[in-house]
Amino acid sequence: MLLIFVSLQIYIISMEKLEKYFSSLTDNKNPINLYQPIGYILQQGGKRVRPKLVEISTHIFGGNIEKAIYPAASFEMLHNFTLIHDDIMDLAPLRRGKETVYKKWNNNIAILSGDALATMALQQILLTPVASDQILKMASLFAQTSLEICEGQQYDLDFETMDQVSIDQYIEMIRLKTAVMLAGCLKVGAILSETSENNQNEIYNFGIHVGLAFQLQDDLFDVYSDAETFGKQIGGDIKSNKKTFLYLLALEKANETQKAALKKWFSSETINFDEKFISVKSIFDQLNIKTETENKIHYYVNEALSNVENLTVSTEMKTVLIDYAQQLAKRIK
Repeated sequence: MLLIFVSLQIYIISMEKLEKYFSSLTDNKNPINLYQPIGYILQQGGKRVRPKLVEISTHIFGGNIEKAIYPAASFEMLHNFTLIHDDIMDLAPLRRGKETVYKKWNNNIAILSGDALATMALQQILLTPVASDQILKMASLFAQTSLEICEGQQYDLDFETMDQVSIDQYIEMIRLKTAVMLAGCLKVGAILSETSENNQNEIYNFGIHVGLAFQLQDDLFDVYSDAETFGKQIGGDIKSNKKTFLYLLALEKANETQKAALKKWFSSETINFDEKFISVKSIFDQLNIKTETENKIHYYVNEALSNVENLTVSTEMKTVLIDYAQQLAKRIK
């Protein structure tokens, strides 16, 4: 799943307050083997991108920041629910440098704790002290986001065994799996703030475009970066035969010889990795894949900037989002 660093300095809700709130939801609750794993993953912290996006949106649209802690907690809990289940599917032993929930306990406990965490996330929306029509809108958005994330995850799994995946299919997959969560966090703050439907829709689309740009950058960095900067192994997607935007674009542009070579390299996990990475990257270079991917990233960043321009908020508030989108375009990891 996507990890994104928000460098904006508008963290109105104290993250310390959020951490204490999370602790209050699980401390001294029984059965211990249900709630302890939930507390374990929530207390690992992370960048807290999602609650920060909720509070940024609430601030931009003039909403009540104190009330925003409920939807902020909700979407962060939803995110952590997906991590628990993703780790089971990926057989991942570590998350944020610690044992994953299923490794520390077992699969059954992890599945059940994840299910409970998703339910608790919805509860936070229902507890928000606002009018019933706002709660209904926020709950509907939460449900839509939850379902679409599952759809995106299933598409991602399906792509592993599909011979042919189009670029449009890939973009739709990352929209569902990654971008809708960021968009949902921004829109829920807009709903909480009772801003116009236009503002709600534009901030949602801003999140979609930012999410797509970010994921494409991750795809790019996997090939055109270095491990120290990127923070993880370079070429991991190539090693695992993952059908990223770069690979799909290369297949679309390749001649028959290049296409045959790409399919050969991506049909095995036992080939020498260094040789595989160098050969695949060489084909990407021949086809100018790096530049074309960067162009696509800038396309989505520009779409996000257009969404900002369509917002009916002050220039100062627009600048917050514009700076964010521009930082995204310039990031190096």
